[in-house]
Amino acid sequence: MSTYGQSSSPRIRDYAKERKALLVDLRSDTISRPSPAMKRAIAEAELGDDVWSEDPTVIKLEEKAAELLGKEAALFVSSGTMGNLISVLNHCDVRGSEAYCGEDSHIVLHEQGGAAQIGGVTVCPLPNNVDGTFDLRKLENKIKADRQHEPISKLVAVENTINGKVVPQKWIDELAELAKKHHLKMHMDGARLWNASVASGLLASKIVEKFDSATFCLSKLGAPVGSVLCGNREFIAKARRVRKVLGGGMRQVGILAAAGIVALDEIVPLLRDDHRRAFQIAKTINDMNCNTFNVDLQTTHTNMVLIKVTSNDNYTALDFVNRLQTVKEDVDDDRVVVRGLTLTPELARLVWYYEITDEMTDAAERKIKYVIREYQAKRNEK
Repeated sequence: MSTYGQSSSPRIRDYAKERKALLVDLRSDTISRPSPAMKRAIAEAELGDDVWSEDPTVIKLEEKAAELLGKEAALFVSSGTMGNLISVLNHCDVRGSEAYCGEDSHIVLHEQGGAAQIGGVTVCPLPNNVDGTFDLRKLENKIKADRQHEPISKLVAVENTINGKVVPQKWIDELAELAKKHHLKMHMDGARLWNASVASGLLASKIVEKFDSATFCLSKLGAPVGSVLCGNREFIAKARRVRKVLGGGMRQVGILAAAGIVALDEIVPLLRDDHRRAFQIAKTINDMNCNTFNVDLQTTHTNMVLIKVTSNDNYTALDFVNRLQTVKEDVDDDRVVVRGLTLTPELARLVWYYEITDEMTDAAERKIKYVIREYQAKRNEK
């Protein structure tokens, strides 16, 4: 799902202050900022040259990540996009390769077609099901027979979570059997892997057990920059070389890795509260019994709330998101600026992270209810 009709306002904080309104920014968990503990760790980090593999703090983060994911080694990279691209380039190491993934995945929608643009890899998207999976029969039908007219089937990638949904582990096991049968490598884009782990009750190592590589983001956990790519030692050795050619060879990067270590230790345990708060809002919206605004509670697993906005009067998700961040009335329930993201004309998204407290969630709930009631009243006037 791509963003639709978005606009950013650098003055939004000033606007909230002018209106004496509380600002609750729910656009993305990437909005999350370093905690005081992260800032202390950054200031005190022991440093070295990571291109020479001599930064002790980076080494500590990589060893910790590899252990948590049950892999032999890990590599600190600047972003999840870089981690995914490195994985595609590593696994699709023959020109004319093809990779398979869900059509709603980050690799398809939000990485500029980097696999093709930089690696010459064809990406074959498959329709995602409601639960985040894709049809394995359709996948098998897409796998090439290695004839000279066709690309070479090399890789299947899975995003977990995808749009806030935890991909069923049973399906992952079935996918792994199919991939093994057809000699496909497997990569997990685990940008929000820790949300999947907390929501499912499964260890992250169990979720990625059958994957040849996996990434997870630290920047969604309050760290200022970075993701970690995990795999076996040979894979990571190759990944380090590819990272260099992509411009990702950073030097005293332990100042960033230090924040990542704190994120894993202190922020991951707080994700459960993010999930609880998100579900609170999702349920509130449905409890309003307004047919225009609906959330699928069955797929609200983690920190994302996807709000479907359907009306007969051309009222769109963008209208809803814009109204949430606007203060029109001098009443407490309207003096809250809630920032969200519009994915399509009919779909809005709100995302929770550790800085969004119960009090801020309650305030966002009041604003959402106020806006929906306002919409209902206007509809009743017609």
